[in-house]
Amino acid sequence: MNAHLQPTGSAYFIAKETEQPVTHTLSVLVDNEPGVLARVIGLFSGRGYNIDSLTVSETEHERHLSRITIVTRGTPHVLQQIKHQLERIVPVHRVNDLSVIAAERGHERPLERELALVKVAGTGNDRVEALRLAEAFNAKVSDATTEHFIFEMTGKSNKVDQFISIMQPLGLVEICRTGVAAMNRGPEGM
Repeated sequence: MNAHLQPTGSAYFIAKETEQPVTHTLSVLVDNEPGVLARVIGLFSGRGYNIDSLTVSETEHERHLSRITIVTRGTPHVLQQIKHQLERIVPVHRVNDLSVIAAERGHERPLERELALVKVAGTGNDRVEALRLAEAFNAKVSDATTEHFIFEMTGKSNKVDQFISIMQPLGLVEICRTGVAAMNRGPEGM
């Protein structure tokens, strides 16, 4: 067996070696009550699944419902298992695989955005270049002194990654990212 495919206790290695892991975005509608997020995360960690991104927010205040958006990676078989196991948790109302729904509607991916705060310190030409590049990426200056900028940027995760890598040599100090918020295109709700 290949070294990178040796069993680790993770469910990723149950699938046939021919299945390639893919990234999917799941939207989970849950009761907004203590312990629900811990149960969802426990499902992932207890079975060796990884979470690439996780966001949670109350979306329907009157009904006390929250939406958990999870970006995870696995084979189609593993992703199906994750979805079924999430559906069995009692305070979970609905689980949608936004990636599958988007593909069924002819879209490559669901609409996904991420917010990042990026702190860059520098003077002289580096400072001017950081400001110029931030403008090219539609990043907004949220805080500034003569020694630093804090840029606020919203976009696809790969665009945020690109912005961060470009800021690295210009004096990148700190990054804070929200994780992916996602929704399918079209008039239908979750």
